[in-house]
Amino acid sequence: MKNILLACLIFFSSSVLAQQTYIHCGKLIDVEDGKVLNDMTIVVENNLIKSVKKGLKTTPEGATLIDLSSKTVMPGLFDMHVHIEGQTSKTKYMDKFVKNDADVAFESTVYAKRTLMAGFTSVRDLGGSGVNTSLRDAIKKGYVVGPTIYSAGKSIATTGGHADPTNGYKDDLMGNPGPKEGVINGEAEARQAVRQRYKNGADVIKITATGGVLSVAKSGQNPQFFEDELRAIVETANDYGMLTAAHAHGDEGMQRAIRAGIKTIEHGTLMSEETMELMKQYDTYYVPTITAGKTVAELAEIPGYYPELVVPKAKEIGPKIQNTFSKAYKKGVKIAFGTDAGVFYHGENGREFAYMVEAGMPAIETIQSATLVPASLLKVDNLYGSIKAGKIADIIAVDDNPLEDIKTMESVSFVMKGGEVYKNE
Repeated sequence: MKNILLACLIFFSSSVLAQQTYIHCGKLIDVEDGKVLNDMTIVVENNLIKSVKKGLKTTPEGATLIDLSSKTVMPGLFDMHVHIEGQTSKTKYMDKFVKNDADVAFESTVYAKRTLMAGFTSVRDLGGSGVNTSLRDAIKKGYVVGPTIYSAGKSIATTGGHADPTNGYKDDLMGNPGPKEGVINGEAEARQAVRQRYKNGADVIKITATGGVLSVAKSGQNPQFFEDELRAIVETANDYGMLTAAHAHGDEGMQRAIRAGIKTIEHGTLMSEETMELMKQYDTYYVPTITAGKTVAELAEIPGYYPELVVPKAKEIGPKIQNTFSKAYKKGVKIAFGTDAGVFYHGENGREFAYMVEAGMPAIETIQSATLVPASLLKVDNLYGSIKAGKIADIIAVDDNPLEDIKTMESVSFVMKGGEVYKNE
């Protein structure tokens, strides 16, 4: 009996090890060297890349062949700024009064799948109700189809600040949200809020360092944290090994966040050259979200789409992000790809690439900003970010060469995540 069991185990182990897939690539983007390789073969074994070989290799017996010889292949993409729980709509501001957490959760599964089908195999979700963290776990367990999620849970704000969840409510509903709900005042509450996010299972910390466009509050740019509060957040997050991100439109709020040690600045709309130099000094990264800026400016022209308090902010702030990005890139600020998907329709994240190229960034660098750079920022570059032996098999393909036509990034035709094919047109 023991011999039979041993034989079964050996056979099972051999069959698992033999699950190989050969991917023939007409073109393969080597993001590490910044060049396109012709006629390459990627060998995937289970969920890992086993090897990358020159030429379109003969597929051995028992292995699966995926023919992408007419496509351009590259690593799975990262979007470092999404809100996967929801999506823009005319009813967005009323939805929180009529939708239950279960409604939000079921809808988020749809948005997660759209994101993955667009080639984004990993995302950083920068703020929701906490459903984002549960969605992350459901995807890991295979219950839901979607990208790998690095979740911030509920973002951290100050009373009345952008991301105070009761902004715009009438008095008897407004209450006084605290650190548990992601609202702080003072250093002690700042530390408590970070620890609460950790307790809730978040991977990263997101704060709203300035006013915001879409919150029902007057200013879209004023600083909203004192530096002692910001330092307390960063120090505590660092103790727990959590990456920090700051929503920021106004310049003063950005500078305070950068000096406190925040790692990524999101949007950065009114960033001055002084702030750009400060970002270089502190090794701070910029996540531009150009697509979101353009979208809110367009939607603000539709009567009644946004509350009256939001409209002038959307018209003023939205159109400026692309120009700021152009200046920051030319100044040498480090860039990580992010879109703020949810402010526009999920699955359209790829639009950001063309806007970045329009603003002066070479196409290969936009792709590196969505692969190598975020993998390094999230400290997962040993597993993700490039197509290399030993890394997780997150692989996508597009029809054309994006270095010649960047718009092809908006139509991903092949998606593999963790060695499993989710899309193959």
